[in-house]
Amino acid sequence: MKYFLLAGILFCSTAAMAQPRIVKQAVISTNTNVIAPENEDVQNIQGGGGGFSFRNFGDGETKYTTIIGDSMVKTIIKNEMSRSSVIRNNNTKLTTTLLEIMGNKMGFYTTDEEMAAMRVKMDSVRQARRNADSTIPMPTRSDAANVEISYVDGSKKVAGYNCKKALVITTRILGNKDTVAVWYTPEIKFEYVASTGGTSSFGGFGSFGNFTSLNGLEKIDGFVMQYEMNMRRGRRMIVEVTKIDLNKEVSLKDFEIPKDFDVKPMKEFQGMMQGGPGGQQFRMMERPGGQ
Repeated sequence: MKYFLLAGILFCSTAAMAQPRIVKQAVISTNTNVIAPENEDVQNIQGGGGGFSFRNFGDGETKYTTIIGDSMVKTIIKNEMSRSSVIRNNNTKLTTTLLEIMGNKMGFYTTDEEMAAMRVKMDSVRQARRNADSTIPMPTRSDAANVEISYVDGSKKVAGYNCKKALVITTRILGNKDTVAVWYTPEIKFEYVASTGGTSSFGGFGSFGNFTSLNGLEKIDGFVMQYEMNMRRGRRMIVEVTKIDLNKEVSLKDFEIPKDFDVKPMKEFQGMMQGGPGGQQFRMMERPGGQ
């Protein structure tokens, strides 16, 4: 009897040790590198006139700094073309996006209900376009319900953490499956953040331009540190955490909205952008894949 009792205690202790530690505060640095095909016709992408095109938005390296403080998450996104911040309050279910565009500081806030309605509208518009033109690709966005996690052999060190390998298998429309290998640390996990970098911090837009979301990462038994995946138009995206600081003090001040930003409700901001000089670019954000 004592043997079985001792075995049960050891089993429970081992299971408890195997669970990742839930971390409430951290500052995470992540690099995302989008690599375009070597033989791509840049002139064609830019519409023949050169300059900025939303179709190649995000190419190259983008640096992310994610600040986690209990239920608050702020992600600062910087690359050669832009700087933006996304502040998420998981208690109020409110997301605020701050943009710095051509010297202007502006932003918008939206609720989860508004974001869900926007995604439904996007899907409806894309489906209508495809009904009119069968050559337009089917939508590729999926949700976590269509994702399976398979744990496989493999280990490596990323940003000082010992990581294990898992396969994220996504079943998309018509039963097609995509598989992405990810490296995760089983040591830690965050309640509201399954991964950083990539498309995980775009204010809930999920899938647009060249980007396709990698969903279901919250199902992994740990924190995702690195992965590489195919994108639209022959691109590859490499996401890697470069540093996790668990000792830096995080306060509510880190999530305050700077006073020099003009922040409006989503609908008001959307109307302003569509009527202004940057309206065309913003409308392209509403049309995933530039379709």
